[in-house]
Amino acid sequence: MYLDLADDGRFDAFGGRHAARDIGWTVLIPFFNERALLAATIASLAAQTEPFTLVLVDNGSTDGSGAVAEAACRAHQLDYVLIAERTPGKVAALRSGLRWVRTRWIATCDADTLYPPHYLATAQAILMQPGHVVAGAYSVPVHSSEPARFAESARFLLATRLLPHRCHARGAGQAFRTQSLREAGGFDTLRWNFVFEDHEVIHRMRRKGRIGYSRELWCMPSPREQDRASVGWTLLERLLYAVAAPIAPDWFFYSFLARRLQRRRLLSNRMRERRYHQNEGPALVSSHPVR
Repeated sequence: MYLDLADDGRFDAFGGRHAARDIGWTVLIPFFNERALLAATIASLAAQTEPFTLVLVDNGSTDGSGAVAEAACRAHQLDYVLIAERTPGKVAALRSGLRWVRTRWIATCDADTLYPPHYLATAQAILMQPGHVVAGAYSVPVHSSEPARFAESARFLLATRLLPHRCHARGAGQAFRTQSLREAGGFDTLRWNFVFEDHEVIHRMRRKGRIGYSRELWCMPSPREQDRASVGWTLLERLLYAVAAPIAPDWFFYSFLARRLQRRRLLSNRMRERRYHQNEGPALVSSHPVR
């Protein structure tokens, strides 16, 4: 675990450097070998109009990503903590990071995604509405024009109205009321250690309150090509998700989808590049109690 000592020699609850200001946000970024893109992501977050603490979770990187992350945080004078989680997989990394959160709201961000300066402020406006526990963002290509973002937002918002019971925001674009997220079970490898963790957590959050979206809440994932196992939905899974989400979501995730993902070995760490899988051995076997 890495802790950043404050200039006056004192540690706060996070181990980072906090100015005398009200910080309502924690931004949580799990990463694995993201040296090439992590600094740009941190730079985009440094421009946020809302103050935040940054919790970085190094999930066993071998390319020096942790040092890059620390250098970027220091360059932008961010309040941050960098921790290490050796259990491979995004869910394990998110679980470890959530333990460090002491703020009212939390945003889960990806290490290869850029965020506009108003991102946290827009999410906060949604989460401050009565009954809202999640804010969901849509994705647009890097350097998208305003007309292109408008068109994508229209498509996205229409989908949220037509299929209100399913998740429409990727994990890179989700923000939560921290207390509600913890009450829903947080991120738990024993409960769900597969891909599509962003959809599964939203399924549980629906029991706590509403999900809000906005035309102004967007982010820009990296356009890079990835050499990894396919983690997309099959047509059958997509159709059943739409049908089952309003009436039998537990059955869909924990009986139907979990069993299929187990057979396809789509564990949380399968989102990594293929070249890293051969070094992970037994970690690719899930202990999830598939029903």
